[in-house]
Amino acid sequence: MENEEIKEFRPLVLVAEDDDSNFKLIKAIIGKKCELLWAKNGEEIIQLFRENGKEAQAILMDIKMPIMTGLEATTVIRSEDKEIPIIMQTAYAFSSDRENAMRCGATEVLVKPITLGILRGCLSNYLPNITW
Repeated sequence: MENEEIKEFRPLVLVAEDDDSNFKLIKAIIGKKCELLWAKNGEEIIQLFRENGKEAQAILMDIKMPIMTGLEATTVIRSEDKEIPIIMQTAYAFSSDRENAMRCGATEVLVKPITLGILRGCLSNYLPNITW
């Protein structure tokens, strides 16, 4: 059919972020092109992953969160799924944070503040079908 709309690729991205304003920033940067599900701590992101892991294309994971850290949550998710890109975000630029994140199974580590160019560029590496 000629009139059929081409369905735009809208990947599901799970976001673990305990700070409202940081989530709003992420939503402003990628929300028009990605479906987002939001968890406010490590336990919630594991739950979201278990409910939506088959559809999810990537996870944005804050390292420092209440109840369970992003490092702990990443370790759990990695034990269940070796493939999904887990992009960790940290406010700390110490190399030890990066090393710890990579050891826990992070695919990539971004230092806050996250900018539009950095976040979109990073996601494009793992979701090549996305067009900003």
